[in-house]
Amino acid sequence: MMKRIYLAGGCFWGAEKYLGMIPGVLATQTGFANGRTENPSYEDVCRRDTGHAETVQVDYDEEKLKLSFLLDLFYGSIDPVSTNRQGHDIGTQYRTGIYYTDEADKPVITESIAALQKKHDEAIAIEVLPLENYYPAEEYHQKYLDKNPGGYCHIGPGTFEALRKAVTDTTM
Repeated sequence: MMKRIYLAGGCFWGAEKYLGMIPGVLATQTGFANGRTENPSYEDVCRRDTGHAETVQVDYDEEKLKLSFLLDLFYGSIDPVSTNRQGHDIGTQYRTGIYYTDEADKPVITESIAALQKKHDEAIAIEVLPLENYYPAEEYHQKYLDKNPGGYCHIGPGTFEALRKAVTDTTM
């Protein structure tokens, strides 16, 4: 069964590439979530204080990929205690978040965040909220790192390699 979750992990270029590599993920799309304006452009989000987070819409096969495992892999690509910053990207649009549309996902997310918190002394800065709105980013942002292999990514090569190893070594 296909499920959908929205994950904000800093710049969406790297987050989309990373999440799209996970077996069981059927599709990804970059966009803007939980802001105050309709149909914002990238320029709006970066320069006009729209309140949106750069977010990746993730469609996944629930029979092949459990949400809890997807979230654990997601946490490996972000600094979960950093507020409004991932790598060199700073600003509210780079905040981390998990935005859900299915209320049944909330306990899984809450339990996952609680387990993550046990691994950190600082408070987890990932916001967990129902999805209020989502708007796809412009086409040139979709699969950006596939189109521009040398493009900037706050997720280092070691993190991508750790993902490859995790999905090879672990049964989801």
